[in-house]
Amino acid sequence: MGKLKNKVAIITGGNSGIGLATVKLFLKEGAKVVLTGRRQEALDETSSQLKGDFLAIKSDASDIEQNQKLIEKTVSHFGKIDILFLNAGIAPPTPISDITLDHYNSIFDTNVKGPFFTIKSAIPYLNEGAVIITNTSIVNQKGFDGLAVYSASKGALRSLTRVLASELREKKIRVVSVSPGPIQTPIYSKMGMTEEQLNGFSSNVLAGVPLARFGSPEEIASTVLFLASEDASFINGVEFEVDGGLSQI
Repeated sequence: MGKLKNKVAIITGGNSGIGLATVKLFLKEGAKVVLTGRRQEALDETSSQLKGDFLAIKSDASDIEQNQKLIEKTVSHFGKIDILFLNAGIAPPTPISDITLDHYNSIFDTNVKGPFFTIKSAIPYLNEGAVIITNTSIVNQKGFDGLAVYSASKGALRSLTRVLASELREKKIRVVSVSPGPIQTPIYSKMGMTEEQLNGFSSNVLAGVPLARFGSPEEIASTVLFLASEDASFINGVEFEVDGGLSQI
């Protein structure tokens, strides 16, 4: 215990899946955590499960004004920001022939525009030596049918990570990405697929995973903890694949 003692961390999309697992681990390691979610009921339910110094804020990752208020409330409550984990994201699958402007905008607003302007708002309040972590995905390295827009959005985040690692060097702020493969999280149930389609998708993905299983949110959270801690003090600009080997073969 104590790898993040007295560090202030913001975790977007912290009420379920990878975000929630990371919130719990960060609190266990001594961090003061601000978590977000789009639904107050979900945040209230999550808050009832948590122990430690935390603040739950209803905030839509796609809304620039809400993101700005998230940063302001964090600084007002805790006084600083040491870790920014941009975890919130959506992934509704759609073949290229069916993509609409609304589909494109909804994904890019949440997965790219939201994180971009959250970072912009946070920079003045990030301590020297702070860490920004984006949640990308191996879909920006491999092609999966129906995920053109989602893949493009994650590729944009990966590129942003590289640029910021250079731009923020004067404040010694590290910027890295965690790139999950198939992880057992609620995001799959929100992709709009039938149970048959979901089972087929899962089988196809698992066929390419050398470890032959889905990962757990806790395994991603452990990687995020490593990247956020002093254990990773000389790691910057990289994308860490946590995918059972799917992207490597």
